[in-house]
Amino acid sequence: MSNDLKDHTPAPSGSPGSGPALPVWVFSLTLVLLFLGGVYFDESSGWFNAQVYKPYTDANQLEAYQPVSGAAAIRAQGKLRYDMICAACHGPNGEGKPGQAPPLAGSEWVNDSAHTRLIEIPQLGLNGQVTVEGQSWSLSMAPMGAGLSDSDLAAVLTYVRSSWGNKGDDVSSDDVKTVRGGIAGHPAIPGETGLKAIKE
Repeated sequence: MSNDLKDHTPAPSGSPGSGPALPVWVFSLTLVLLFLGGVYFDESSGWFNAQVYKPYTDANQLEAYQPVSGAAAIRAQGKLRYDMICAACHGPNGEGKPGQAPPLAGSEWVNDSAHTRLIEIPQLGLNGQVTVEGQSWSLSMAPMGAGLSDSDLAAVLTYVRSSWGNKGDDVSSDDVKTVRGGIAGHPAIPGETGLKAIKE
């Protein structure tokens, strides 16, 4: 009986019967391999490497080019076309340029409850005296929007009417198509007199 108990007594820790110990060199090699793997991953994975994100310089710029839909997509399309075609004269923030182009921000012509006049201006051009926010402007505007599609021109006008504090309603591509069909072949609008003669 005493012999049976003796056979089942656990061996003291560290004795030959307690199992193999992890060699120090295996532990060290594991740490080295983990370190080298981390270095390789850091150098090869890209992370925020400029080569991965070109031509973007920061996260905000990258965000601006993310896909959007609905009303946000129309305004984004309008801003893109505005920046390409209109901003050179009217300014990137619609503030206008002295002696060159009137402001669109706060303009009574932009914020008019109807938008037929606003649709005609970029398609026909505008020549002559126009008063914007109490200031007289002598304009010679080419028909900068004549080459835009109905949807692109509608997007630009919607963007202008909803930016920089403006409160105008959206302009649809059907609105542009309807107005465009009725003004084919018309000359440039003769200043404020011509604008006021347009039936809304």
